[in-house]
This record gives sequence, C-alpha cells and structure tokens, in this order.
Amino acid sequence: MVVPLVNADAADPAPWLQGVHGAQGGWRGGFDAMASPCELLLDGGDEPTARRLLRLAQAEALRVERRYSRYRSDSVVAQLHAGRGRWQTVDDETAQLLDFAAQCHALSGGLFDITSGVLRQAWRFDGSERVPTPEAVAALLPRVGWHRLRWQRPRLWLPEGMELDFGGIGKEYAVDRVRALLRAETDVPLLVNFGGDLACSGPRADGSAWQVGIEGVLADAAGRTDAAAVLSLRSGALATSGDARRYLMHQGRRLGHVLDPRSGWPVEGAPRSVTVAAPRCVEAGMLSTMALLRGPGAAAWLREAGVPHALIGDAGQVHNHFDTFAQGS
Repeated sequence: MVVPLVNADAADPAPWLQGVHGAQGGWRGGFDAMASPCELLLDGGDEPTARRLLRLAQAEALRVERRYSRYRSDSVVAQLHAGRGRWQTVDDETAQLLDFAAQCHALSGGLFDITSGVLRQAWRFDGSERVPTPEAVAALLPRVGWHRLRWQRPRLWLPEGMELDFGGIGKEYAVDRVRALLRAETDVPLLVNFGGDLACSGPRADGSAWQVGIEGVLADAAGRTDAAAVLSLRSGALATSGDARRYLMHQGRRLGHVLDPRSGWPVEGAPRSVTVAAPRCVEAGMLSTMALLRGPGAAAWLREAGVPHALIGDAGQVHNHFDTFAQGS
C-alpha cells in the first residue's frame, strides 16, 4: 500500500513510501524531481528510518534542481547568465561542476560541451517531424563552445549570448550527492535511482547484488517497453543515455536528441541506448554520453576504454558487455 508522508512541505509534494516483502524486508519510496521519477530502495531498516531517509533524499534532489535548473529565474545558472560579459566568482559547489565540465570537454575532444544547450532554441525533440532549417542551426553556433568562455577557478567569464546547461550532468550529480548523504546516515543497504541513473551503497543485506533492468527501445501498442536486459549491481553506479523518449523523425530517419556541438545537428549512427557502469554516477553519465557522441564508433570506443557497458541497437538487439563488471563504490 502507498503511504503518504506526514508534515509535508506545501511547496514540495510528499514522497510516497511502501514496504517491500522478502526475506529481509525493506522499503521502496519515491518522488518527482528533475523531470524524472526518483526512487529510493532500502534493503532493511524500520519505517521511521525509511521515512527520514526518503525525506533527506527528496530535499537534496530538489536542492540540486533549484540551484542548477535552466528553467528557474533564481538558480545559479540564471545568475551566471545575468552576469555575462564580466568576471563572476562562483561558490565551491559550482566550481566543482565547472571543473568536471572542463574535464568532460577535454576527454571527449570537445564533443561533451555544456554550452551547447543553447541549441535547444532550434531543436524540439518531441517525436514530431519539425526539423529546424540549416540557417537556424548555423545562427546559434557562434554561441556554442567551451573554448569561448574563460574559467579560472573560482572566476568565470561567460560571453554575451552564451549559456550554460548542466542538464547533462545534473541528475547524475544529484544521485551521487544523495547516495553520499544517506550513507552517512545509515548502514542499511540502499539504491538511489533517478530516472534510470542510479547508484548503490554496496551489496544487499544478504550479500547478493541488486538486480537492475535496462529499459528496451521498442514499445508495444500501449507504449510499454519491457526490460531489454537485467544487470547485477554490487557497487558503484549506472547511467543510461539514449533516444527512447527524445527524438525527431526526418525523411524516414530517427534523429536522437544528442547534438554534435561542432555542427549543431544530431549525431547519426549511434546506438539507440548506451548503459555504462562506473564508481560514480557522474562518471557513468559522462561515459554513456561520450559514447553516443561517437555515433557508429560508440561500441569500439567503449571496448577500447575497457568500460563495462550494454548497447541497444535500432532493432532492439542488446550487446551486453558487463561480464567483467566489478566497480568500487
């Protein structure tokens, strides 16, 4: 039975919580944040503890969302955009994210670029056939490029017209933050899942692995998809990037939402879905997105990097390379 929490903040809907039956028992609860269903699994513990941990998870997820959402006028992102054209000093948390963004840009050869979010002004990945004109995309390219801004921690210079978009790392960062926060509060084994990006504290109470399903890309007539594969997770994190929900159709071709910042156009020939394992969720998310940005070279790049991963192709076929998965948490 779904049990609403009491004493909910009126601004934040109360999360739900229910018991999980099994040998050890446990709890499963969730809430909505960052445009995603967010879930917490606890393998044991009592109800008051579960309620308290779930509330902590929700509060931290919403804190990260409020600070780094591009849709809020009171976010750090909005403040940085308001200060374009001059040096700005950022706080330690924002500096950490900007350092990570710089690392992503360097490791990807410029393909992973948090300034490319401005391209959403031309693109709407809503499943339609509304593709922007080449002229509309080209007009935005002078406003894209990490090399155009100046980052000298803790000071940032953002040129006029440019934007920062932490959407590619924000949800994964929130997962890592919540896992760390809850691990400091309890020894109960737990798993944090924000819209399919997840991390666990370690094995389950009996020493077994968490069983995690990878969503398929082929839906039935009712729009439902089955798990394409089931992975065993003992430690660390998983993140998935793909085009199952955000895409366009153009001349019979499916265009996914991952854009090449150099051209402003969707990467073609990439797998429909890439799931990657890493010690932290931000690292897994970075690697899965980098793989998609490699297009048809995604599989070769992941194999060469030695990254545990699973790919799903156009026809729904799964290529599972998690057999050597053993990540540290």
